Amino acid sequence: MKVKLVEGNILEQHVDAIINSWNRNFIPWWLLLPQGVSGAIKKAAGTKPFKELAKYGPIPLGEARLTSSGNLDFKAIIHVAGINMFWFATEYSVKQSVLNSIKIAEEQGFKSIAFPLIGSGSGNRGKEWSLKIMLSTLKLIDHKTKVVIVKYVG
Repeated sequence: MKVKLVEGNILEQHVDAIINSWNRNFIPWWLLLPQGVSGAIKKAAGTKPFKELAKYGPIPLGEARLTSSGNLDFKAIIHVAGINMFWFATEYSVKQSVLNSIKIAEEQGFKSIAFPLIGSGSGNRGKEWSLKIMLSTLKLIDHKTKVVIVKYVG
């Protein structure tokens, strides 16, 4: 699998789909004030992807769900439940989020996807911790999807 690490903004990547590091979807999206990647996506994409995501109900930890990209020019957004109910990312939640995102990308025929550092913001983990888990997980996967991991620089 091809993995590229870049610094920048996930919304500026030239990929088929982006990954939104979300929560378990047990709190209605309209009650939350999305921060980080989710906040940037909501501001640029509008509420449509989040309304679609709400229809799935609670998402098991580490699983992923596909929605449209709203006002963004991507084919889709893959939302992952990367943090637990205590707003904390675990090795399990990050690893499963990566694996399930790749699975959806493969099923949808996406040639490229971009990940934020899952769990490094609202998940209360550092960027290096998240990157280490994500890279080690991606090394386990044999897939042709181009993966971009974006370290946010604002």
